[in-house]
Amino acid sequence: MSLTIGITFCDEWSNYERWIKGFDSTINIVKLKAGESTMQQVSQCDGIILSGGADVHPSYYNRPDYIAQYNLSDFDKERDEFEFSVLKVVTENHISLLGICRGLQIANVFFKGTLIPDLPSSGKFGHASPDNKKDTIHRIGLFTDTRIFSIIKEEKGIINSHHHQAADSVGEGLRVTAYSEDGVVEGIEKIDNKDGFLTLVQWHPERMDVSNPFSGRLREAFIKACNKQTVTI
Repeated sequence: MSLTIGITFCDEWSNYERWIKGFDSTINIVKLKAGESTMQQVSQCDGIILSGGADVHPSYYNRPDYIAQYNLSDFDKERDEFEFSVLKVVTENHISLLGICRGLQIANVFFKGTLIPDLPSSGKFGHASPDNKKDTIHRIGLFTDTRIFSIIKEEKGIINSHHHQAADSVGEGLRVTAYSEDGVVEGIEKIDNKDGFLTLVQWHPERMDVSNPFSGRLREAFIKACNKQTVTI
């Protein structure tokens, strides 16, 4: 029976669909969009991808003051609420989850973590291009006692980057798995991740060559988890 993967909607949604379909064209892809999709559709998915996009509204991590302090305006509270509901269904039903960029950030907030509102204002540069129109490239490292290291099988590597926010304090029951050379969190996973797959990455594997293990091996492991196959650690 074919897998069903739900992908939350964003402006570049087709990139995520193409990335997954490149593994197996028979996979059924469901577009999950605020105001249109139901939680019943979410519960029927074998796996969920939380895609990139707008900033998570800082009121969700109790810092509404960040809006004026950092001149933030790129929000979509309807999407925030929808994806919080998606995450509730995912955790209650042990559905495999892959969070990408904003997906990492909103999942971290869902688990009561916080975000750095603006990396350049915190002295962290090189995580997005100056005009914010294309990816940058930088190195990251993985902690070797993590599930993602068992997937990628590389302690260091090169990834793409296109974000101005990042995880600050990590949510309850989560741990950092990857980091950039300047100390920005690049990966998070559930500490007790043996009975499911909850993996969050700050980079964009859907826009990388799948010959890079930070894209291809991650995709393969996610699909295996959706198939309820064991991913060895």
